[in-house]
Amino acid sequence: LLAIFSSFSLAAEMRVVSLGGPLTEIVYALNAGHRLVAVDQSSTYPAAAAVLPKVGYYRQFSLEGVLAAKPDLILASDQAGPPEALDQLRRMGRRVVVLPSGADMASLEKRIHGVADALDLANDGQAMLSKLQQQVKALSQKPSNTKALMLMSRTGEPEGAGKNTSADAMMTLAGMSNVLATQQGYKPLSQESIAALRPDVLITTQRSVQSMGGIAKLLATPGLAQSPAAKNKRVLVMDDLLLLGFGPRLPEALRELNTLSRK
Repeated sequence: LLAIFSSFSLAAEMRVVSLGGPLTEIVYALNAGHRLVAVDQSSTYPAAAAVLPKVGYYRQFSLEGVLAAKPDLILASDQAGPPEALDQLRRMGRRVVVLPSGADMASLEKRIHGVADALDLANDGQAMLSKLQQQVKALSQKPSNTKALMLMSRTGEPEGAGKNTSADAMMTLAGMSNVLATQQGYKPLSQESIAALRPDVLITTQRSVQSMGGIAKLLATPGLAQSPAAKNKRVLVMDDLLLLGFGPRLPEALRELNTLSRK
């Protein structure tokens, strides 16, 4: 009995650093946010994560920042780096758990199980996953002829999401046809190429809209302004992490995407 009590006490006192927004969301979804002592800059949800110490962006995190948090456990996306920094943490006796970042249900299941197991919350993780799977199944749409364009912008210039992106995976679950299905990843889009795509619906993110000077300016972009999406106002602006994180809020993201089919 004492051993069981001790293990619960150690778990409750566990100091955790998360390197990846979706992993941070899972920790909070498991009601274990109180164990987080630092997160990376992509950890923008929930609001409680915003006030935690930051250790840089997960792809190039600060080793010193992680060590300053004195963590017992580091949860890291498989895109976290540099790899040498993760290796150094291991050599210093820190427990590092690396989890897949793929935008598919199999990877999401591994993320949830991985985080839950590392936090000694395996049963909670399984319960959360079962509920999520049921919701995603109910919200997923059959393939349709709705032509969708996912626009991103980090520098003020538009980029479109092709295959092997979180955006494409989300469009597929929502039953939409990605107009850029023949390209891989994110690629810059010219006015001419946007005009030729003629999407029925346009999906973008809040940061992208800010980067491009606001929604009115975005929709007035030559090429896009004449598209069915702009003319019929079938446009959806979503929280970046909600749309692209492929995390525990996946059902919520699908509900938002499904509103486009009803416009």
